Amino acid sequence: MSTHHYLTCFADHRPVLNVTLRSALAILGGYGLAALAASAFAVGMPLPRVDAVTLAIMLSFIVYLLAVMWVFATATLLRAAAGLAVGAAVFGAWLWLAPSAAGGAA
Repeated sequence: MSTHHYLTCFADHRPVLNVTLRSALAILGGYGLAALAASAFAVGMPLPRVDAVTLAIMLSFIVYLLAVMWVFATATLLRAAAGLAVGAAVFGAWLWLAPSAAGGAA
């Protein structure tokens, strides 16, 4: 017998609400994560600006896809939100620590 104890929230026991909140989290949280990723990739790539932005936008679609898959693959809604928060923190830190195009921190 398995004794897995997951940290759950109120929506994990209401299927319609769970799917609705996961959909909202996937759409809005995935968009936010992809936007942060695109910004971080564009600033962090050692390419000409046009090429860096183009590649960053293409890579952000992959980040968005992975975020949506993560939200629906996790066992609980809290774990899905935590995963997106960790990803946002990583890309936000990368963006914060990357030298700006103007030559220094703002």
